[in-house]
Amino acid sequence: MSTRLQRLDHLLTSILTAVCGSDSTPEGLTVWIWVPGLRMLLLRAVLLLLVLPIRGEDSETEGPGVVVPLPKGACTGWMAGIPGHPGHNGTPGRDGRDGASGEKGEKGDPGLVGPKGDTGETGVTGIEGPRGFPGIPGRKGEPGESAYVYRSAFSVGLESRVTVPNVPIRFTKIFYNQQNHYDVTTGKFHCNIPGLYHFSYHITVYLKDVKVSLYKRDKAMLFTYDQYQEKNVDQASGSVLLHLEMGDEVWLQVYGDGDSNGLYADNVNDSTFTGFLLYYDTV
Repeated sequence: MSTRLQRLDHLLTSILTAVCGSDSTPEGLTVWIWVPGLRMLLLRAVLLLLVLPIRGEDSETEGPGVVVPLPKGACTGWMAGIPGHPGHNGTPGRDGRDGASGEKGEKGDPGLVGPKGDTGETGVTGIEGPRGFPGIPGRKGEPGESAYVYRSAFSVGLESRVTVPNVPIRFTKIFYNQQNHYDVTTGKFHCNIPGLYHFSYHITVYLKDVKVSLYKRDKAMLFTYDQYQEKNVDQASGSVLLHLEMGDEVWLQVYGDGDSNGLYADNVNDSTFTGFLLYYDTV
């Protein structure tokens, strides 16, 4: 061996003797030193041993004055192993206590306006309030339609007892005919104002039976029959509402044979025929 190698061998042997003791020095260490590649590895191991506690310092205590013995058969200067892998994370600890409330923060900005809610239910009607003051009078209205009154009426009586069956009876005694809508020459009423009319007749019956009908445009609308009572004066009457158009004609006439024309009139008994307009057509 060279002098340099002899010195290294001597140094390693001294270090191992100081660490492990003279009785614990491995046999053949000088042989291992000269194995190729082991020299530097052995040197690093020795340096690591120097760092670890030796002899009186490598015992642990559980408490004051209590020494924990090292494992049997271990070198007093035993070398620690390579550090293991980190362990798994432990279970989470319990929640800590709630912290103290912080100071009140500043007022935030107003939020956006939310959507309109559903209409609520109708509330209970309240008590009627006091009467208010009169309002301002409204504007004057537009002029209305003309207040013109449509008139059409007549009332006539019989002057002669002579009547011919199945032809219009001529009532020549005039009670009212201001509009001249009744024609005394024909015994017919002529409609000059379309509308609703009321017609009536009252006949004195004497000496014979009476059969009278009211006609409108050659059509019998109403019939009246009265049987004469001997030595007695009787009355026959009838009335009806008719709607007339412009130009319509209305009259009375005896129907049947000549034995049913007991119409009578004198200075104390009358037979009359009357008609008048109730209201006119607006359209």
